[in-house]
Amino acid sequence: VQLQASGGGLVQPGGSLRLSCAASGFTFSSYWMYWVRQAPGKEREFVAGVRWSGGPSYYADSVKGRFTISRDNAENTVYLQMDILKPEDTAVYYCAARRQFRPGSYSRPAEYDFWGRGTLVTVSS
Repeated sequence: VQLQASGGGLVQPGGSLRLSCAASGFTFSSYWMYWVRQAPGKEREFVAGVRWSGGPSYYADSVKGRFTISRDNAENTVYLQMDILKPEDTAVYYCAARRQFRPGSYSRPAEYDFWGRGTLVTVSS
């Protein structure tokens, strides 16, 4: 199983980035997909989740209205479109997968079936 996040980089406040996470080794279309982030010196934070079919999605209050999670089951890829970025969005962003939906927001790798390598996003002028 592999989850490989990409698309991170340096962006100015107010700018945009689109992260991608390519999945392999499991039936991607049967899993909820998530983004979780960890800022320097802080605990991990749930960011967003999307249903296996690409239907309902949900977000942390800190990113609601600015970030959009989506997926392409034909490409086994989940995306995170990040707009109106703020310095406090600086973090390593991880994608994760879980077969069964569980209400709530989870940030620990042990709470997911699969967890990938992260990509660093730095928001700074």
